[in-house]
Amino acid sequence: MGAIISLPISAASTFTFSMLSGCCFNLLSNIASKVGSSSLGVRLLYAIWLLMNSLLSWITLSANKSLLFPGKSCTSTGECGFFTVHRLNFALGMLHLILAGALIKVKSTKDARATIQNSWWSLKFLTYILLIVASFLIPNEFYIFFSKWVSVPSGVIFILVGLILLVDFAHEWAETCIFHVEQEDENSNFWKNFLVAGTASMYTGAIAMTIAMYIVFCRDNCNMNKVAVNMNLVLILITLIIAIHPRVQQSNPKSGLAQSSMVAFYCTYLTMSAMASEPDDKMCNPLVRSNGTRKASVILGSLFTFVAIAYTTTRAAANSAFQGSAAEGPIYLPDDIEYEGLGGQSRNQLRYEAIKQAVEEGSLPESALYDHSWMGASPSLNNRNETELDINDDEVNGTQYNYSLFHVIFFLATQWIAILLTINVTHDDVGNFVPVGRTYFYSWVKIVSAWICYGLYSWTVLAPVFMPYRFDYEDYY
Repeated sequence: MGAIISLPISAASTFTFSMLSGCCFNLLSNIASKVGSSSLGVRLLYAIWLLMNSLLSWITLSANKSLLFPGKSCTSTGECGFFTVHRLNFALGMLHLILAGALIKVKSTKDARATIQNSWWSLKFLTYILLIVASFLIPNEFYIFFSKWVSVPSGVIFILVGLILLVDFAHEWAETCIFHVEQEDENSNFWKNFLVAGTASMYTGAIAMTIAMYIVFCRDNCNMNKVAVNMNLVLILITLIIAIHPRVQQSNPKSGLAQSSMVAFYCTYLTMSAMASEPDDKMCNPLVRSNGTRKASVILGSLFTFVAIAYTTTRAAANSAFQGSAAEGPIYLPDDIEYEGLGGQSRNQLRYEAIKQAVEEGSLPESALYDHSWMGASPSLNNRNETELDINDDEVNGTQYNYSLFHVIFFLATQWIAILLTINVTHDDVGNFVPVGRTYFYSWVKIVSAWICYGLYSWTVLAPVFMPYRFDYEDYY
């Protein structure tokens, strides 16, 4: 692989790559169409696109090559990879901003603009290629300005998005387990054991990683690592005490060790990852001294980073933490007679809610949600061919996520990748790959992100104590 990426990238190879990429992308699109037209499949395609763009950026940075116009896009000192990375992510970021603007207030797949989000992959990929070509015509000075004033702030916002997702997932996981335990059915014992075992495992993992960090990374002169480990341990204890405090339990009975254990495990992992990512100039990172595992760790670590970013981006847009109560998407049904005594709800709306509740209880199959025969006479649906109604399409009655927000978050992700790849990086001593994130900057980003994550979690469990009127709806009203 090192020999391959070290070859000069000519115009012919660029054209070949574009053609192959287009074929692969069309193939993925066709596969997704055959599997189903669900919103998840569409989001996965965009995530794969981001992943491929990230890998291409990493390869061009490692090879220090320009895809187009080396005379214009490289510096006099022969620096090409830095600006190529920014150009590739600028092009993909602009595409997502264009799509975000075009899809503002799209709330139903009946909107003609919804096809822009869910299809037209060839046209979007062609636009992406044209934006790449245009980005290479822009002078290097623009990207220095853009990275400083746009990419860095966007990267910070994206990191915060990821932390909010983690805290939200911790609460969601614990509350789901508690909900099934309270059902007191045949599966209650399984969920109870799963909750207890998961909590114990995560706290055990956090303790094990803490001990490993003290042994491996905290040498005599490694003050940064010592501060990070000690601070992380203190924050684990603080969040544990907060989670089980009687006042917190009274205001939020579902809060407990389960959520704090996941936060502790993740933040401890972030801290250990920060130490494994730092340079070894102070002899504090022995992991990078092993020639046998160094190259593999660079490659696997880079791939894991890109996949994690793609996953975070895809999950964020459809997460309720960023969309409030409308996260499930509004239900768009034909107009009908409204009944004032029922809060102005139409008969179709009431029917849908009843069927939805039956599906959740298991008395009806999920396909009943997409059977429109219960809606009565509906010109918009009865005139459609029944074969056009895909039972796998989960957006028949309304979009499952905010399309514009989805693309804004993807734009933030492209800018974070550009910063992550280019800030204070140097070529690895072994092999031809530039290690992703092996800088003190990225190490401190991870350490501080862990501290912020502890703060976010603490606020989510303390907020009901200080603002009960915003969380205890029954007592308030």
